[in-house]
Amino acid sequence: MEPRNSFTFTLDETQQAALILLLEQGNYRPATVPYATIAADAEHCRIVLYQSGKCVVQGKGAQEFLTFVLEPQVLLSAKVGYEEVVNPEAFAPHIGVDESGKGDFFGPLVIASAYSDKTLVKPMQEIGVRDSKTISSDARALDIAKALRQLLGNRFSIVAIGPRKYNELYTRIRNVNSILSWGHARAIENLLEKIPSCTRAVSDQFGSKEQVKRALMQKGRKIELVQMHKAESDIAVAAASILAREAFLVGLRKLGEQYEVKFPKGASDLVQQAAVNAIVKHSPTILLETAKCHFKTTDTVLSRMNLTRAALGPDGAAQSATANGFRFRRKESGAGGGSQ
Repeated sequence: MEPRNSFTFTLDETQQAALILLLEQGNYRPATVPYATIAADAEHCRIVLYQSGKCVVQGKGAQEFLTFVLEPQVLLSAKVGYEEVVNPEAFAPHIGVDESGKGDFFGPLVIASAYSDKTLVKPMQEIGVRDSKTISSDARALDIAKALRQLLGNRFSIVAIGPRKYNELYTRIRNVNSILSWGHARAIENLLEKIPSCTRAVSDQFGSKEQVKRALMQKGRKIELVQMHKAESDIAVAAASILAREAFLVGLRKLGEQYEVKFPKGASDLVQQAAVNAIVKHSPTILLETAKCHFKTTDTVLSRMNLTRAALGPDGAAQSATANGFRFRRKESGAGGGSQ
C-alpha cells in the first residue's frame, strides 16, 4: 500500500494547544504560512495549524509523522491505523524500554520495559499511551499507567534502582550511561522471561548500544536491539515511559512518607530547599538514602549549610567530581574554598 502524503484534521482547543507545544518544544524548523497559528517543518513533511483550527500535514513523511507523533501525542486516537504504516515493524511484536528519574535529584532511577504487537496498539492508544514527557499531569500519567498495567497483564517489567543502591553503583562505575545500560539490559531480560518469542527491542539513544548488548545475558543476546532518537514515538517505548514514570512517582512518594519530608521532582531551587529541610530534620547522610549524590545539587546544598561532602561519609565523598579531598568535618568559620 502506497503511503499517503497529505492529511487534514480539525483540532479542538486542547489538541491545538498540544500541537503548538509539540512544535515549539520539539526539533522542528519554524515556517511562515499565511493565516497559520503555527507552522513548522519536520523531516520530509510540513505541519500547519491554521487559525480556523484546521491542521494540515503534507509531504512524503506525512504518514509517518501522523502515526508516530500526531496520533499518540495530539489526536490521542488512531486516524490512519498502523496497518497503513510503511514500516511494519511499528506494529510487529517488540519490546520498548525507557527510564524515569535520571534527571531528578531525589528518588529512584527506574527503567521499564513493555511489550506491544498489532493487537495492543489500538487499545494502548485508546487509553492515552504516548510519551510520558508530553503528559503534564502526574495524576493523568498514573491513571494511564494503571489502565496500561491491566491491559498488558504480565507483559512488562520494572527495574527500580533506589537512591542507596544508585549511589553505590555510581561510586563503583562513575558513569550514568553504564548504569542505564545495565538497567535496560535487566528490563529486557526480565520481560524475555515472560515473552521468550520476542525478537526485537527498541529504546532511546542514550549511549553506546554495545554497552547494553554487553550487559545482556544469554537470552537477551539473541534479540535485535534498536536505539533511535525520539524512540518514545514508538508505542511500546511510550508505554515503557509511562510505567517508568509511575514507578518513579510512587517511589518518590514513599521516600517522602518514610522520612516525613516532601521530596519534589527535578533539581530546582525548591529541590535544594527540600534537601536542606531533610538534613535539618535528620542528618546529612539522608541524602545517600534519598538522592543521587553525584549531582552538583549535593555540593550546593552542603555549601549552603557550611558542610562538605565528608559529612556524607566515605561513600558520599567518593562520588564528588568537584570536592575531592574534603575531610570529615564541618567547614571552619572563615575557611575559603572548602578544601581543608
